[in-house]
Amino acid sequence: MSLLVVGLSHRSAPVSVLERATLSADAQIKLLQDTIAAEPATEAAVLATCNRIELYADVDKFHAGVAELSTLLAQHSGVGLDELTPYLYVHYEDRAAHHLFSVACGLDSMVVGEGQILGQIKDALATGQELHTAGRLLNDLFQQALRVGKRAHSETGIDRAGQSLVTFGLEQLASGVPVGAWLRGKRALVLGAGSMSSLAAATLARAGVAEVVVANRTPDRAERLAQILTDNDETDVLARAVPMNSVPFELTRADIAVSCTGATGLVLSAESVAAAIEGRTTEPVVPGADPGPRRSVPGDSGRPSVSGADSGRTTASGAVRDALPPTSVGTDEGCPLDLSAVQTTAGFSVLGEAAVAGMGAAELEQHAAWVDKGDVAGRAQRTVVTGSGAAQDSVAGFAAVFDPEGDADAIAALAAASATVGRVPERRRPEPVAEIPRPAPVLSLLDLAMPRDIDAAVHRLLGVRLVDIESLADASVDAPMAADVDQVKRIVSDEVAAFGAALRAAHITPTVVALRTMAADVVAGEIARLDGRLPGLDEKQRGEITQTVRRVVDKLLHAPTVRVKQLAAEPGGAGYADALRTLFDLDPETVASVSRAEESDSSENAQHVENTENAENRGRA
Repeated sequence: MSLLVVGLSHRSAPVSVLERATLSADAQIKLLQDTIAAEPATEAAVLATCNRIELYADVDKFHAGVAELSTLLAQHSGVGLDELTPYLYVHYEDRAAHHLFSVACGLDSMVVGEGQILGQIKDALATGQELHTAGRLLNDLFQQALRVGKRAHSETGIDRAGQSLVTFGLEQLASGVPVGAWLRGKRALVLGAGSMSSLAAATLARAGVAEVVVANRTPDRAERLAQILTDNDETDVLARAVPMNSVPFELTRADIAVSCTGATGLVLSAESVAAAIEGRTTEPVVPGADPGPRRSVPGDSGRPSVSGADSGRTTASGAVRDALPPTSVGTDEGCPLDLSAVQTTAGFSVLGEAAVAGMGAAELEQHAAWVDKGDVAGRAQRTVVTGSGAAQDSVAGFAAVFDPEGDADAIAALAAASATVGRVPERRRPEPVAEIPRPAPVLSLLDLAMPRDIDAAVHRLLGVRLVDIESLADASVDAPMAADVDQVKRIVSDEVAAFGAALRAAHITPTVVALRTMAADVVAGEIARLDGRLPGLDEKQRGEITQTVRRVVDKLLHAPTVRVKQLAAEPGGAGYADALRTLFDLDPETVASVSRAEESDSSENAQHVENTENAENRGRA
C-alpha cells in the first residue's frame, strides 16, 4: 500500500475556484466514507481549511488512486472534474509526506509560519479516527506531522515570519499603522463563533478594542465566546452576544467587522453595508451618487451579477438592484487597473475576479479595451477577462469594434490564452494613475470565510475598506520571509527521511515476526519429537537441549533479519519483505495477522495520546 494525496490550495487554484469547492462538515464525512468504499483506497483523511482541500489515502494502485480521488473530490465539491483537474496537485509516497510536513510547519500557508494549521491537522486526524477511516499509515503520518510542526515552531524562529490570517488581515486594514494603536478604543463586530472567529475575537480583545460584539446563528456559542472574552483577566474588553438579526443595527455602531461563518451565501450584502454607514461620512456612500434619500433595495439575497452594459445589477431572482458606480481609482486601494478613462461608466470592477463575479465576457473585453486604449497587442498580455467559454467567442467582436483593421496574430493569441486558462491573464500591475481622493474608511471589513461572507461589491463603497481572502493572497506574495524558513525546510527534509525509513522498516516487521514465529514452532515441534524418542531425559537435560536448539536458530536468523530491516529502510527496499516470504514459504495469513495486531496497537496508542493531550488542554484552560 502507498500514500497518496490529491488536492488544491491557494497556490494552485484561484480563490473563485476554492470558494466553490469548499466542503461542509457533512460533505467531508461523506467524502471519507465514499473514499473508503472505493476500490483503490483502504484509509482516508480530509484536510479542509479556508485555503486548501486535500484528500489523503492509502492506495494499492497509483493511477487508479489518482483517478478515483480526483473524481471523488469533484463529486463532493460540486465543481466539475474537467474544471477542477487543471488546479489539482498530486503527491505520492515521500513527496506526500514532505507536503503534509511542510503544511504542518506553515511553509505552505497563505501567511508563512502561521500556527493555526496544526489545529486543523489535528481535527482532520480526529475525524478520521472517529469514522475509522484513518488506519496505521495515516495515524502515523498525521501524528508525525503534528510533531514536526511543533518542532519547527519550538526550534526555529518561524513564528517571527508567520502570523495568523486574522493578524495579517488586520495589518492590511491598518495600512502601516501599528495594529494595536489602530484598534485601540474601536468597536468590533465578529460574525461567527467558530475557531477562526474565536481567534479574531481574542486578537481584537488583546489589541485593545473597547467592545466586541459576537453574532452567530447558534446563540449559545456566541454567548460562550463572549463569556470567555469577559472572563479573561488579561483584557478589560466589554463583550456581548447578539442574534444574527441584530447585525444590521450593530453594523451601524461598529468600526471594524470580522466575518468567518459557515454560510453558503452572502452574510453582508453591499446594500446592507451601504445602509450601515450612511450618514457616517460627509461624502455620498456610492461614488457619483445623488446624496438624496436612499431608495429601498429589493432582492437583497444572492450574489450580485454586475454588467457593464447595464446601469443596474440583477439578482438570481431577476430583480434589478441599485447600481454601484465604479470605485475611485487610487494607489491606496491597490487597484490593478487604470480606469481613469471610464470613471463615469457604471458597473465596472476595479479589483479583478472577486468584484466582477457574473460580469459578461463581452463587457469585460470592452472594459479591457478601454483600459488599454485600443492597443490590441497590449491587450493580449494585459487585459482582464474572466468568464466562461463565451470569452473566446467574443474575441472577434472585440476586434471588430476596437481594432477595425484587425490584427489577426494578436487576436489569435488572445483567443488562445482565453481557451487555455479560461480567462485572459489579469493585469495586476497598472501604470501609475492620478490619485482621486477617497474619504477615510469609517468601517473596516475583514472577510476570512470561504465561500466569502461579504459581497465583493463593497469594494466600491466610499468610506468602507474590505480585506478578503483574495486580497490577502495578493498581499502575501510580497510578504517578507524569515531566515528561519531555510532551517524549517531542513527539519522537514530530515523528518521525511526518518518517516520514510520507519515506514519501510515497519513494512517488513510483520514478515520478520512471522519468520521468527515459524522458527519457534519448528523448535517446539522438534523438542516434542525428542521427548518421544528419549523419554528418560530429566528436566535439566531437556532444558539444556531446548535452550541449545533455540540459540542455534536465533543465531542463524539474527544476521539476516537485522540486515533485511536495514535494507528495507533504504529507498527501494520494499521488495525484501516479499523475498523473505517467498524464501521461507511464510503463511500470508500469519503475516497479515501480525499486521492487524500492530495496527490495533497503533490505533490504541494514538487514542491514548489524543486523550492525554485533550486532558492537558482542559487543565490549561
